[in-house]
Amino acid sequence: MISDVDMLCKLGKIKYQLMKTDPLRFFVRAFMAGAYLGLAAILSYTLGALLSDHSVVGKIAVAGTFGIGLVAIIYLGAELFTGNCFVTIMPVLKKELKVRDILPMWITCYIGNMVGIAFICFLFIKGGSQEAIMTPYLKGIMEAKLHFNAVELLIRGILCNFIVCVAAYSGVKVKDDTAKLIIVMILVMTFVLPGFEHCVANGGIFAMGMTQLGNTVDWSLMPLHMLLSTIGNIIGGSVLLAVPVYMMFKAPKEKNM
Repeated sequence: MISDVDMLCKLGKIKYQLMKTDPLRFFVRAFMAGAYLGLAAILSYTLGALLSDHSVVGKIAVAGTFGIGLVAIIYLGAELFTGNCFVTIMPVLKKELKVRDILPMWITCYIGNMVGIAFICFLFIKGGSQEAIMTPYLKGIMEAKLHFNAVELLIRGILCNFIVCVAAYSGVKVKDDTAKLIIVMILVMTFVLPGFEHCVANGGIFAMGMTQLGNTVDWSLMPLHMLLSTIGNIIGGSVLLAVPVYMMFKAPKEKNM
């Protein structure tokens, strides 16, 4: 029976080979992952804006619906940077690949995700849908996101991708589609509801905010926010989850006779 480490290594090397042999196709898969998350952002943030007078209900609605993006990525086949931080680090831990081998894949995936989600979110705002309620709602979100403590933001990024990668890991392990759907949706709700930081999702919400609010907001801290949330996400997936999983399921060393 194949171990979890071997299974994840195989998946990681498939992604690596796809990037190596057909980088355009890999980029398109990354773009579509961002686009799928963009659809989830449209749904969840529209619900949040509609229910802004009922803050608790609105937050639950946002958290409860955002998971549809990860479900689409898992079922439709796309490349999400945060999930790849977990899967593609396994061949590195097993010494079958080096960090320098997977870095181009991570960078391509990250850019593709950001372009995809930013494009969909830009189109949503430019379409003028729900403009009257989205403007004050987005302004409140931007004010909250752009006033942050750097250490706290980093920790929220770590916890976020630990949870996202547990969801991705569950998506690989769980075979029953109904169970998989429920687990993924609940786990995504687990990181959205407390306000943890997902770098790709942040790319979408910042795209909405910049398109809708323009120069009415000071965006000077946005690059630092994105950098810290991205570093936190990498640590959460590649260290906090991947290392313990590797240690639990790696093949035992053979004793010398």
